[in-house]
Amino acid sequence: MKAIVSHDIDHLTLSEHYLRDLIVPKFFVRSHIELFSGKISLKEFGNRIGDVFKDKWQHLEALHRFNQAHGVPTTYFIGVCRGEGLSYSKAQSAYWIHKLQDLGCDVGPHSIAFENAGDIEKEYALFKELSAQQSFGTRMHYIRTNEHTHANMAKAGYAFDSSEMDYKAPYKIGTMWEFPFQVMDSYIIEKPKQWQSKDFSQSCDATKRIIDKSLDLGLPYLGIDFHDRYFSDSHKTWKDWYMWLIEYLRSGNIDFVNFKTAIRELES
Repeated sequence: MKAIVSHDIDHLTLSEHYLRDLIVPKFFVRSHIELFSGKISLKEFGNRIGDVFKDKWQHLEALHRFNQAHGVPTTYFIGVCRGEGLSYSKAQSAYWIHKLQDLGCDVGPHSIAFENAGDIEKEYALFKELSAQQSFGTRMHYIRTNEHTHANMAKAGYAFDSSEMDYKAPYKIGTMWEFPFQVMDSYIIEKPKQWQSKDFSQSCDATKRIIDKSLDLGLPYLGIDFHDRYFSDSHKTWKDWYMWLIEYLRSGNIDFVNFKTAIRELES
């Protein structure tokens, strides 16, 4: 089994949400719940308040440096359309698309459109224009899909999608590869609540069970989704968990590949 790591970019700044959605008020409520329930320390809470004054909710370059140092090729999914809490501008998207490309990273859209084929095609075309790429894949924001989403993605021209969370091997829908994933930071650390419900040790134990099940099922790839916002001391359990996960997989002699490499392997 090999590991495929990808990152969803849900936020870039706090200010992009002002007067647009309720993400920031929910952030304050969640942080207080986690503090008073003992899930985060006073120092960690202070770091989160500090983020407000820094107006920074992304840690892309720090995350890239860590991945690069540990030999982890990754794919970043960045939104080009607004909706469902994705509130940064098209200009911000374009800046980070090119910045990540300059760093040598693969980039695809963190898609919003999932219900209508025309909207899916427009989002695909917009990302293609902004990124100047001919081949790329996607992950749907909040992994929202219906019975037609994947077929419409394939028709739009996506090389791959990773919007299904399940214990499955990659499979084809038309010319598009679907890469189900098994590990997502928020599902590990938060569920069944909408705020942190597990500590570091519990999170690691839950992750080991997923990895063991994937190995037992003989899956060729373990899919991992980690949000760059959490690679920060403002979310220490998330950051420590991700760093532990990469080291844990490396210690088990599991190689890391990105989606494009996996497609070449599957089609060879």
